[in-house]
Amino acid sequence: MKRQSGQPPLKLKEATLSSLLTGLQQGKWSAKQLLETCLSNIDRHDDPANQVYTARFDRTARAEAAAMDTLQQSRVPMGELAGLPIALKVLFDVAGEVTHSGSKWWSQKAPSDALIVSRLRRAGAVITGHTNMTEFAYSGLGLNPHYGTPANPLASGRISGGSSSGAAAAVACGMAVAAIGSDTGGSVRIPAAFCGLVGFKPTQKRIPRDGVFPLSQSLDSIGPIAHSVDCCARLDAVMAGEPWQKNAQADLRGRRFVVPTNYMLDDLSSGVAEAFASSLRKLRDCGAQVVETQVPVLDRLPELMKSGGLAAAESYHVHRHWLQQHGNEYDPRVRERMERGAGISAADYLDLLQLRAALKKQASQWLSAYDGLLAPTVAIAPPLLTELESDADYLRLNLLVLRNPTVANLLDLCAITLPNHRSGDLPSGLMLVGQHGSDRSLLGVAQAVEEAISS
Repeated sequence: MKRQSGQPPLKLKEATLSSLLTGLQQGKWSAKQLLETCLSNIDRHDDPANQVYTARFDRTARAEAAAMDTLQQSRVPMGELAGLPIALKVLFDVAGEVTHSGSKWWSQKAPSDALIVSRLRRAGAVITGHTNMTEFAYSGLGLNPHYGTPANPLASGRISGGSSSGAAAAVACGMAVAAIGSDTGGSVRIPAAFCGLVGFKPTQKRIPRDGVFPLSQSLDSIGPIAHSVDCCARLDAVMAGEPWQKNAQADLRGRRFVVPTNYMLDDLSSGVAEAFASSLRKLRDCGAQVVETQVPVLDRLPELMKSGGLAAAESYHVHRHWLQQHGNEYDPRVRERMERGAGISAADYLDLLQLRAALKKQASQWLSAYDGLLAPTVAIAPPLLTELESDADYLRLNLLVLRNPTVANLLDLCAITLPNHRSGDLPSGLMLVGQHGSDRSLLGVAQAVEEAISS
């Protein structure tokens, strides 16, 4: 199944899953050719000092691609992702491979696949390898002192965002056609926005977390990073264990969106503010109603993050014994955030859970009047690496980068980021947030928003 004469070479840096699947089905290219294109891009673009992939699964990936080609040639019905090379953040267990979650001292050889990895394999995905991340997923910036920090493919000298840094960089560089990350406070959506991609954070309970190393049991979600909303919808359905059905694209005429004038629009960089204003104009031109108003529930979110909040308490619970034995081997900036959890008492923790439950209910009632909330995914453009050298700047920028995306995690909502920067500008994202459990309808609306803002 060779590429037909005259067919242009594969350009995975912008290819959608739909177009690649169509090409596979029509015999324009094979699963082997897709995979080898990805591996060639890894060879060319991955920096050993600042790794995108911390482990490559070339041998098993080639076997999986060959199996998909055999099935295709035999006209055997195949899965929804048959032959597509997919990368995994290195906190997902892969049978026989080491899960280290971005750490140099902690690792375990996985006896079996994480549940979502099993589902991806059953759908025919070709697993290319494990990608780099912030150690134990505890930062929105993506820095890792152990494996290096993946460079931003769209903005030289700037970070690719975290904690799923390698996942986004891999897709943006054509090292995989999509990637799966985790999102505890924006760790899928931040790097997607910083790398000009689409990233989806589902309602937490939608995707099972079996075989995934935890950061915060209350906040962790699993989501895809890819080139389009349709790509993310396909991956989301597979991981949720649902049959994929193409969403009927929503009509934006008459849709009501809310833009909070408090909290999420504070301290925007000029480029992000301009891109956001342009996106709102385009949505209004398509007939959408955009309501700009105060959203009181947002002003109470800092109460949930006091002293590190749920993430500090729950990560400290996981790491407390290891911190005593291996504290000097952690990234100091990660260790400091985890150790804040030691000061959160059981009573404080239960108070946080109780407050969160009340705010989730309030947010659900408030959002029911709208088709979604709109905000910049991240308040600023990707910072330069040189801006993060001091601990004070690192802490300040990390909090600012996490602020907007964390809203959906704290309130257990679904959310998606769409690239909205002009060509040549620093990358930025438009975030659309939907009600708890409205994942499929949000994806349908997001496809219409995607088309409107890309015009």
